[in-house]
Amino acid sequence: MASLLRLMAYSLWVLPAAMALAVFAVSAAGDTVKATQCWVYIGTYTGGKSKGIYRCEFDASSGKLSEPVLAAEVTNPSFLALHPNNHYLYAVGEMPSFEGRPSGAVTAFSIDPASGELRRLNQKPSGGAGPCHVIVDRQGKNVLVANYGGGSAAVLHLEENGRLGERTGFAQHHGKGSDPARQEAPHAHSINLDAANRFVFVADLGLDQVLIYRFDADKGTLQKNDPPSVQVEPRSGPRHFAFHPNGRYAYVLNELANTVTALTYDAQTGALRPIQTLSTLPEGYRKPSWAAEVQVHPSGKFLYSSNRGHNSIAIFTIDEKTGKLTAAGHQAEGIQTPRNFGIDPTGKFMLVANQDGDSILVFRIDGQTGALQATGAKVEVGKPVCIKFLPK
Repeated sequence: MASLLRLMAYSLWVLPAAMALAVFAVSAAGDTVKATQCWVYIGTYTGGKSKGIYRCEFDASSGKLSEPVLAAEVTNPSFLALHPNNHYLYAVGEMPSFEGRPSGAVTAFSIDPASGELRRLNQKPSGGAGPCHVIVDRQGKNVLVANYGGGSAAVLHLEENGRLGERTGFAQHHGKGSDPARQEAPHAHSINLDAANRFVFVADLGLDQVLIYRFDADKGTLQKNDPPSVQVEPRSGPRHFAFHPNGRYAYVLNELANTVTALTYDAQTGALRPIQTLSTLPEGYRKPSWAAEVQVHPSGKFLYSSNRGHNSIAIFTIDEKTGKLTAAGHQAEGIQTPRNFGIDPTGKFMLVANQDGDSILVFRIDGQTGALQATGAKVEVGKPVCIKFLPK
C-alpha cells in the first residue's frame, strides 16, 4: 500500500513536470523557428536601378531570400542602422550638400513590425559632407555618424518617438596622410562603440588613425580620450572597424593597403594596441583592389573582409586566446565589387552586397571552418551597399 501511494505521488509530480517540459519544448521550437525569419534592409546608391532602401524577407532555415521591394525612396542611403528596440531605422544620405550647406543627411524611419514597411519620420543634416557610416548607441539615445567628405564625426539626439533631434556632439578631424591622392585631408570612414557604450572609435582613412573619444550617452557628447588614437602603418587607409564578441580584441580594415590589423583592447582606458597586420588578398596578387568591409562572426571564431578589385570575401580564423588571425582562403564565386555584407542572426548565412553586380548573393557559412559555400540564391538590387537584418 505504501509503495502504491509513493507511485501515485511520483506520478502526480512527474506528469505536470513532463507536460511543462513539453510545452517549453514546443515554445522553444517556435521561438527558434521565429528567430530564423528576418527582414533584410538594403542601403544603396540611388540612380539607375535604385530609388532608395529596399526590403527582403530571409529564411535562415532554408537560406531563401525573397525578391526585394522598395521600402523607402531616399537619396543615396548608403549605410543603415537599426535602433536597439527594433522600432526605428536610420539612413545616411551620402551627398556633398544638403539644404544649401556642405553636409549630407540622416533620415529617420519607423518600422511596421507586421509588414516591415518603413515610414519616414524626419531628416537632419549630418554635420559634414559625404556621410558614409551610421550607428545608434546601445541605450538608443543617439545616432552617431561619420562624415567622409567632411572628415568629422557627429552625434544627433534621438527623441522618444524615434525622430532625430538636434546635434549634440561634434568632432572635426585635422591633418593628412602620406598618400596625396587619397589622404590629402581627414576622411572619417566609420564610427563604432564599445560594448559598455563608453568609447567611440572613428576610423579615418585620411589620417591612418583610429581616433578614440569618450562618449556620454545622456548628453550626447564626444570628448578626446587619453590616448586619443591608435596609428596604423602609413598609406594603410583605415576604413571599417569591428570588435571581437569577447570585447578583448578589435580589428581595423585598411582600404588602401588591403590589410586587416588586429588590436588588443583595454576596456578601462579605451586604448587599442596593434598586434598583427595581414593582407586581405591572396599571395602574389598585384592588380588594383580596395578593401571595404570587416566583420567578426557571432561565434568569435572567424573574421571576414571584402575586396573590391579582387572581387572576393577573405576568410580568417581567429585565435580566441590571442586575438590573432590566420588566413583561411577566399570566396569569389559570382562576386562583383563587394561592399558591406551581413551575417544573419543564426550565424549560418552571409549575404553579400554586390555593388557593381546590382545583386545580393547568399552564401552558407561552415560552422567548423568558416568557409563560404555559394547557395545559388541571388536577387537583383541596384547598387547595393549595406545589409541589415531585423528578426521578425
